[in-house]
Amino acid sequence: MPKDITIIITDRNGQIHEVQAPTDMNMNVMEVVRMYELAPEGTIGICGGMAMCASCQCYVLNDVEIPEKSDDENAMLWEAFHVKENSRLGCQIQITAAIDGLEIELAPE
Repeated sequence: MPKDITIIITDRNGQIHEVQAPTDMNMNVMEVVRMYELAPEGTIGICGGMAMCASCQCYVLNDVEIPEKSDDENAMLWEAFHVKENSRLGCQIQITAAIDGLEIELAPE
């Protein structure tokens, strides 16, 4: 039976949010950030989750096992600003039971 998982998200103002994300709706981290309105409208997920804009860039803060970056994600991060070693695109991290407890920080706009 599908269940919700917990994700801890630090927004761009430094405020920490512990949110619940459904594992049965084929969502990704970017969509969860939008669902909870943790970034101003029009500042995250501009490309609609196609790994083409980096507006959903985030920093993974803990050792939760997430899938490797795709070539498209690597290419987009290569062109993005504020990239760190732990940068990922939120639109490329699917909400699954395996990422329960994920902690991220949204990259600056």
